[in-house]
Amino acid sequence: MRSLLFVPADSEKKLAKAASCGADALILDLEDSVALSAKEAARASAAAYLKTADRSGPKLVLRINALDTPFWEKDLETVVPAKPDMIVVPKTLSGECVKTVGERIDRMGGAKEIGIGCVATETAASLFTLDTYAGSHERLSFLTWGAEDLSAALGARDNKDETGLYTGPYQLARTLTLLGAVAAGVQPVDSIWKDFRDEKGLEAEARAAARDGFTAKMAIHPAQVAIINDVFTPSDADLAHARAVVAAFEEAGDVGVVALDGVMLDMPHLKQARALLARAAQSN
Repeated sequence: MRSLLFVPADSEKKLAKAASCGADALILDLEDSVALSAKEAARASAAAYLKTADRSGPKLVLRINALDTPFWEKDLETVVPAKPDMIVVPKTLSGECVKTVGERIDRMGGAKEIGIGCVATETAASLFTLDTYAGSHERLSFLTWGAEDLSAALGARDNKDETGLYTGPYQLARTLTLLGAVAAGVQPVDSIWKDFRDEKGLEAEARAAARDGFTAKMAIHPAQVAIINDVFTPSDADLAHARAVVAAFEEAGDVGVVALDGVMLDMPHLKQARALLARAAQSN
């Protein structure tokens, strides 16, 4: 997955529009974008959509309500039988939350293919536990982070400075999420860019995320999807360089260092090149 687009689960119009926008995954949202009075209707709408949607298109993902609410268990009971590709759990505190949801899906007889993604940094306490996701449950598929709920939890006046960059607490949350995901062997997914009219800002943030090691990004509007897909799709030049790195090591034989175009490369460069080629192969 490169792009994951949030869509309110109780909006048939938005669901219909989102299906053709090119996102790799649609996150049918039962949490923040759904009013308390509409939770039941949203569950029913999500389940109906899952049962009738063209499953050859984007992955269909459900964001349930947080585990400290009275809604999450009913969310799972309603949507798991409709076989979503993944469940997203918001406001997770540690890997124990993944274990709780994963075991509940198991007891329900949920398909083994149903993965779990987590928004792992929406409270202050959650920043201290990013190392606990490794080995938490075999269903864990990705970790992402959230600045808006975290800033509310911290009582912050804003989460960005005058230049538009995240301030220290949110840069820390982002970095820890990346490290926690890689340590757990799952996909690191960057958070949303909330100003959907600012395409240049989105592209810049997405490129910074890809530079640092994230392999996908959340979206809140269909117009953001094409930009995200472009940034997280390896370019022909990227792939050509990766192939050249692999070829240089293969031709050199059993060595730890090679030279390519005047640059010395060692094992980490080979590992990066192979990982890039593997991601490109999976996307095809």
